[in-house]
Amino acid sequence: MSIQSDDFELTTETEGIQGFWIDLGSRVEKDSGWVRIEWLLNNRLEKVIESDSDKGALYRNPADDSLWHHYLVAPGMAAESPPALERMTADAARKMFGQF
Repeated sequence: MSIQSDDFELTTETEGIQGFWIDLGSRVEKDSGWVRIEWLLNNRLEKVIESDSDKGALYRNPADDSLWHHYLVAPGMAAESPPALERMTADAARKMFGQF
């Protein structure tokens, strides 16, 4: 299966992406949502602020200045927790992260 980077891009319709584990019986793998989030963080989004708590981090999409909240669904699992990425308004981001 070949995945094009166009398949990973954020669109105006994208409001959120959730990663999940896929149980293959003898092992688990990251699903396409998880892989897409990792790709976006590494290739498209710019980190604005990272919280020192379980709030996660705030990212900005330089293509349209939209704000994105990245967090772990189960923070107690640390790096093994599936990630989530959700679009945020500037007001909601200020309430959660303070001034940025």
